[in-house]
Amino acid sequence: MRFLIKFLQLLKKSVLNTIFTTLLILITVSCNKDKINPNIPNVIVRITINPNSTQYLEINTVGGWLYLDDKPSIDIPFGSRGIIVYRADVNQFKAYERQPPNEPFLCCNADMTICGELVVGDNFPFVKDTCNDNLYQLLDGSLFQGEGRYPLIEYAAEYDGAYLHIHN
Repeated sequence: MRFLIKFLQLLKKSVLNTIFTTLLILITVSCNKDKINPNIPNVIVRITINPNSTQYLEINTVGGWLYLDDKPSIDIPFGSRGIIVYRADVNQFKAYERQPPNEPFLCCNADMTICGELVVGDNFPFVKDTCNDNLYQLLDGSLFQGEGRYPLIEYAAEYDGAYLHIHN
């Protein structure tokens, strides 16, 4: 009889632990739903470059950056506004979509012909949204100044010592 009572107590604890764990997972997953940016362009990005080549002088050194869409031999997929590549250290690169992450379809003029894009230029080490003046940190993509929910849209950037592979 004692064995049966102990067994039922263990079973009750096990069921309660399972229920608690399941609820915890559901709460965690549902809380992260708001952090997924719905503005991510629906494009397939698969680009490989040699960042140490003379074609990419801007990123031959740490702290360098460039717009891949300015390079003639690079095909940026339709639906993307381009890609910013930043060399964070000798072996680490960051690759960001040039489409603004918070208001991607905001246009700056009455004719609706000049729409927002992300630029570095004189804003280094920040990236600036040309329409709403939001500033994002180039190092990690986080919003530094302005309003918005989302950081920069980041692509995977894997460096194998010779080639940089950028993909989503």
